[in-house]
Amino acid sequence: MINFGSGYLYGISSATNSTPRKFGTLQDVTFDFTFTTKELYGQQSFAVDVRRGEGKFTGKAKFANISGGLVNDIFFGQNATPGLILSVIGELGNIPAATPYTVTVVNAATFDTDLGVVYAATGLPFTKVISNPATGQYAEASGVYTFSAGDAGIPVLIDYLYTTATGGTRIALTNQIMGTTPTFMAIFTAHVGPKVATLKLNQCTSTKLSFATKLEDYAIPEMDFSIMVDSSNTLGWISFAD
Repeated sequence: MINFGSGYLYGISSATNSTPRKFGTLQDVTFDFTFTTKELYGQQSFAVDVRRGEGKFTGKAKFANISGGLVNDIFFGQNATPGLILSVIGELGNIPAATPYTVTVVNAATFDTDLGVVYAATGLPFTKVISNPATGQYAEASGVYTFSAGDAGIPVLIDYLYTTATGGTRIALTNQIMGTTPTFMAIFTAHVGPKVATLKLNQCTSTKLSFATKLEDYAIPEMDFSIMVDSSNTLGWISFAD
């Protein structure tokens, strides 16, 4: 059969009763079989016999739709909880004309991390201090920003992070012991008309996850993985329509 298009790729974590994860907006998938070889030579230039040695089976997938569940189950295999860490870029705040010279951000109740303050009119940055800020400085505590009398009445733009308990997935990236290896089953299938090609790989582990952004282009994460035999000494199955 011939093949056209990227096909479909799924990963299923080896953890008990795991949810199948589809690689969304799949761009391309590559599978590579490679072997080391040993050549036997006589007096002539070319080998009289060649034998295979160690084999290696690897895969690579590029996909545009990023899923927290997929990334955690297939790559990190760590503790995932519902929720999000969200960013606010350039929230407008007006420093009061009279004391106290404080600005409380909209999401102060679940404030996470300060990312800086700039003058709204010029874009020049403020300098962060612990307390008692002078002109051009600020202090922050739990989403409450304190400025000096020298900046009274001036609009500012504030960047920060805050959290929510719903809407996505948060993954705790803990320092795991060497040898900890999340594994998953990979299924690739491609349809061309009525014909179907399928590759089922019983045990894989992801070896690399790349995420690159680019001006005026889409981010296309890329995941590399290695395929190994399972407890039955089987890589998996491959099926082609003739």
